[in-house]
Amino acid sequence: MWEAASNGGVEEVEGILRKDPGVDPNWRNEGEYGRAAIHVACENDHGSIVSILLAHPDIDVNLRNNGGWTPFLTACANSVSCARLLLKDPRVDVMARERNSFSALWWALNGGNVDVIKWWIASGREIDLGTPGDHPTDAIGAAKKKGYLEAATLLERFKEHPEETRYATKVELGCHSVLAAEMFALVVFVSDEFLRISQGNHSTRPAARFFFVAARLPLELQMFMCHRVLGSAKEIISGKDCELAIKDLAKCLK
Repeated sequence: MWEAASNGGVEEVEGILRKDPGVDPNWRNEGEYGRAAIHVACENDHGSIVSILLAHPDIDVNLRNNGGWTPFLTACANSVSCARLLLKDPRVDVMARERNSFSALWWALNGGNVDVIKWWIASGREIDLGTPGDHPTDAIGAAKKKGYLEAATLLERFKEHPEETRYATKVELGCHSVLAAEMFALVVFVSDEFLRISQGNHSTRPAARFFFVAARLPLELQMFMCHRVLGSAKEIISGKDCELAIKDLAKCLK
């Protein structure tokens, strides 16, 4: 599996895991600096394989090779797509440093991977900019020294105005459009689940859970939910009546 992960053999990796559920996804190749399959997948920009490995129940997402490199450190130095995948996984320690105390952010800047920095900022995950003037930690200083002025400017702006910079970066990357699509899909799912439960014969009373989810959606999506369930988008539901409308829907779940 190590060789398949290194070479980008998606189907081969899937086949190995399917045929042998007991295979160790964390096996480290000591002849290759103690790197595991997830390390070489990140190193070679094989995002599909990283996704497969992250879904394995026994995967160690913060596994270190002989140099103290975690998959995230490796991805930040080599692959924007793999770094994005790992940023989405809450198990990943984005603050880990390798044996020489250099951070994932430092390595991203060292390689000029400004897109990694943008996705990191947009993700909302913690960012350690290090200590100014300290060689192993000073990320902004490293960017300036390497001549990566766009990355240095972005991080300086983030340091001074983190929330504004995060918002602007999300807009630049189109994250809000993705989030809106995900929220819309959630509303459709919850609406259809409401119809399924209300039309079925269930012994439980899921009204409280339904209201808990629905009432925390943005107002526009709450209205969409009401319209979808009621089968009409002609009625305008005012803000003050929206909560009552959601409660009325929840009462139908008996």
